[in-house]
Amino acid sequence: QVQLVESGGGLVQAGASLRLSCVASGRSFSSWKMGWFRQAPGKEREFVAAIRWSPGSTYYDDSVKGRFTISRDSVKNVMYLQMNSLKPEDTAVYYCVADPIGYFGYTESSSYKYWGQGTQATVSS
Repeated sequence: QVQLVESGGGLVQAGASLRLSCVASGRSFSSWKMGWFRQAPGKEREFVAAIRWSPGSTYYDDSVKGRFTISRDSVKNVMYLQMNSLKPEDTAVYYCVADPIGYFGYTESSSYKYWGQGTQATVSS
């Protein structure tokens, strides 16, 4: 069974950094795509970043380009989201997502079959 478990959220001030982790288990993810979505209170979920597991190709929403970096450790089956220069508007629950079809359909939540429980990141001004 596929399991996705996020961690690394917390409370930080604007300009600080956080690194989120997602431990994936249950399968070989070599042909999968994985990524991060976030949801702020009162808002719909939005795409943050995605990665093709094997080649490591990455995709970012414009709102986080230049500040966030998605990566993965294919040996440990851990995906990361390094978040730098955090802003109050980055405050949200961040969800780890994965899907066995590892191409296209990166930015829509419906493109991902598996979701983690989320980890809260709060950025104060």
